[in-house]
Amino acid sequence: MTRRRTWEAKRHLSDTDLMNAIKKEKTRARIAPRLMFIRLLYKGISVPQASSEMQIPKRLGYIWLNKWNESGIEGLIPASSPGGPTKLTKEQISQLKEDLSQGSWTTKDVRKHIKLRFNVDYSMRQVSRILKKLGMHHAKPYPHDYRRPNDADERLKKTGS
Repeated sequence: MTRRRTWEAKRHLSDTDLMNAIKKEKTRARIAPRLMFIRLLYKGISVPQASSEMQIPKRLGYIWLNKWNESGIEGLIPASSPGGPTKLTKEQISQLKEDLSQGSWTTKDVRKHIKLRFNVDYSMRQVSRILKKLGMHHAKPYPHDYRRPNDADERLKKTGS
């Protein structure tokens, strides 16, 4: 006598609608595997087998199944983004962007500026993330020879003779 499967996925979507949702969610890396897991359950595979095939812990498979049964696709969307809240407010970030628009800054200089102006201490890595979020790019500083004339390119240009 075989044991009856007690964990079944509710059919919130048809098979084709589920496949379309998977294709649509391919860009969101955290949702697509969850939908593929549900698709395996739709095919009649048990939660432990589907978990093994998706290479996730069995317990996580049951969590995904419960969320699917309660809320459908909305239940599979993560509740919050990873990481903690930002230490700078939106106003402070806009002030920082305004400050940085004048002149050239190194990441160390920006870190010191944030510490002095806003009394917030960030790591160098986080400062570079903030700069990237602000749309600022970094470049390698090259020394400029003070003796170079302003029209050096014109003087060194080859003539057609």
